[in-house]
Amino acid sequence: MGAAGERPRRVPRAALALGVARVLSISTDLMLGSKVQETLSAAGHDVSTAPALEETSWDGVELIVADLDVENPEALVGLGMPVLGYYSHVDVETREAAEAAGVDLVVPRSRMARELPNLVEKLLAQ
Repeated sequence: MGAAGERPRRVPRAALALGVARVLSISTDLMLGSKVQETLSAAGHDVSTAPALEETSWDGVELIVADLDVENPEALVGLGMPVLGYYSHVDVETREAAEAAGVDLVVPRSRMARELPNLVEKLLAQ
């Protein structure tokens, strides 16, 4: 969060072809992380993966898809790019914390897995 609780300004999207973006996927679940990378790569996005935010560079990244069991929502929001956060559907506390922090889109893992390309396009169109 910025001064006085304001969200940081978004970094403008680079002039890329419609629907193509640099995406960072943060997950410690190898199966789910692979599914995110495979699905978004098939949709034409340039996807990099990392087990944690501090273990990668987010320079040039235009969207983050993050497992909220791994990352602090406030740290993700502070980067100034759209964030798709996903959580276990039974973990209401995590969902509420992410929404309170200002994560752009917070969805259960099952919805993220089913609708990932559409959710990403929705965030990139904002």
